[in-house]
Amino acid sequence: MLKQGFDNAKYLETQSREIKQRIAQFGGKLYLEFGGKLFDDYHASRVLPGFEPDSKLKMLLQMKDQAEIIIAINSNDIENAKVRGDLGITYEQDVLRLIDVFRSYGLYVGSVVLNRYEDKPAVASFEKYLSTLGVKTYRHYSIEGYPSNIDLILSEDGFGKNDYVETSRSLIVVTAPGPGSGKMATCLSQVYNEYQRGNVAGYAKFETFPIWNIPLKHPVNLAYEAATADLNDVNMIDPFHLSAYNKVAVNYNRDVEVFPVLNAIFTRIYGECRYQSPTDMGVNMAGNCIYDDEAVSAASREEIIRRYYTTLVQKAKGKEVEDALYKLKMLMNQAGVKETDRSVVGKAMEVEEKTQAPAAAMELPDGRIVTGKTTPLLGACAAVMMNALKALAELPDIHLLAPEVILPIQDLKVKHLGNRNPRIHTDEMLLALSVCAVHDENAKKAMEQLGKLKGCEMHTSVILSEADERVLKKLQINLTSEPKREGSRLYSK
Repeated sequence: MLKQGFDNAKYLETQSREIKQRIAQFGGKLYLEFGGKLFDDYHASRVLPGFEPDSKLKMLLQMKDQAEIIIAINSNDIENAKVRGDLGITYEQDVLRLIDVFRSYGLYVGSVVLNRYEDKPAVASFEKYLSTLGVKTYRHYSIEGYPSNIDLILSEDGFGKNDYVETSRSLIVVTAPGPGSGKMATCLSQVYNEYQRGNVAGYAKFETFPIWNIPLKHPVNLAYEAATADLNDVNMIDPFHLSAYNKVAVNYNRDVEVFPVLNAIFTRIYGECRYQSPTDMGVNMAGNCIYDDEAVSAASREEIIRRYYTTLVQKAKGKEVEDALYKLKMLMNQAGVKETDRSVVGKAMEVEEKTQAPAAAMELPDGRIVTGKTTPLLGACAAVMMNALKALAELPDIHLLAPEVILPIQDLKVKHLGNRNPRIHTDEMLLALSVCAVHDENAKKAMEQLGKLKGCEMHTSVILSEADERVLKKLQINLTSEPKREGSRLYSK
């Protein structure tokens, strides 16, 4: 059973207090660059067991009367229809999703900033669509030589050319659909333009990882490098912090590299830079809320292996990930782990070897491992899910779905919906089970266990269909798969 190691209540309290202090430090207005995911941070919840995926959102809700949200998006990502890999939606669709979510919690979304603005068809269309929805948009432009050409940046042809974003609150949270959206540039442009208007405003950065006050090679920080292997982020000792305070702090290469430029920008704007290091810019208190180091270390080592398997699957699907795989293998060596340390891997492969067909294994919250094999009625993923629910409900090895329930579904799939694979996917199995639960007490008991699958570990001996992967993601089951397809088919529904 996964041990907890992170105090979420303490995190909410201390993080809110730190941000409020930073607002006061800059005279009452702060542009806060929010890195990572604001309300669905599943990476943090996996490597810091006890951290809730919406912790940062809950923290922000404690200050919602002070907070205003700006969403930044890179215009090139609109034009190129860039997709969020975890959600399968474009960045502009995610902007709309973010607005809906923030508003549903009563948070004020002030505007959307179109960074690196160019008058291209997709950008103009999105800008017009936001206008019809009543969402204010502002244009920020590319600056030649950014971020090192400070003379140009801090001029009427640099930040001065950008639209000034009208804001009305003391905490301006700048977030985005993903990396490269221009969050920092948005913040700095606003700080400059506030100053030009005689207003005082500050800048700070809220990144959960790397955690600055734990060791450089701590498994939690290695897991962050694993999560960003495709971006080639590298954790490193902050040399500016070490020089200023003679204290070791962990940061990452991009912030360390850009700090001299930020230092110069702030000095030009304010007459001085209040930050002595990139670590000083951060407001992250997560490291102070770890109470069981071994628990978070074990969870992080598991995450590194998962990231490795995920990247192997990406390679099998034709993605160019060789550099990321090399880095992940190196991180596994640094963390002292190997693929077979993931307990569900061996179990799934044993069943495949025995049955000569795709198989799956899942570790339950109490440590038991159940397996699933491919049958004429169920795929391995649906089978292991069914067996897990029966085990959690302490039911005997009985059939919860009679063939007369499954056969009509298979008939519909093959004869009318164009599917070649008649086996039941996981979502179809759960729908059938939920219908049976109306009249069958055992099916009802099984369905009542569904929430207990959150955070369970699972491995399959082949790459799953997109339909199965979507269900597992929604249930927050931690999936890995062997990097091979089922049979010789290149595409499956």
